Amino acid sequence: MRALPNWTSVEVGGGGLRVTGVPAQHGPDGTEHLVGEVTGFVLSGEGLPTVYVSGDNASLDVVRAVAERVGRVDVALLFAGGARTPLVDGYLTLTSEDAVAVAEILGARYVVPLHFEHWAHFTQGRESVERAFAGYGERLRLLAPGERTSIR
Repeated sequence: MRALPNWTSVEVGGGGLRVTGVPAQHGPDGTEHLVGEVTGFVLSGEGLPTVYVSGDNASLDVVRAVAERVGRVDVALLFAGGARTPLVDGYLTLTSEDAVAVAEILGARYVVPLHFEHWAHFTQGRESVERAFAGYGERLRLLAPGERTSIR
């Protein structure tokens, strides 16, 4: 195992799957020394859907930078939940409303909100995600706990 710096790519699996590390910001500006460094990923390859994995990102500006370099994505896996901690004044992950903004910034064909249940530091859960994404219809893929899906 090794770190994957931002904008660095590796090929995995021998099938042309490229994994690119992309920026993520775990909390408000200037709190990195308190909350630590995180990363996101873009998965892509010839004939494959482009998938954005937000990681523990809370910054729309970071997503805009990713969109400038990557363009539209087919699937956005978004860590939501509006996680908070007493260490900082702000969110550590996307709020439900920010997850909608990210989906729009990336022009995502499908959106899969993740990472919003079962930990005490999440301030928003399934109901908040469902309300925020009302009207997304088939674009929203909200998995039940333990459910797996294939998106085609």
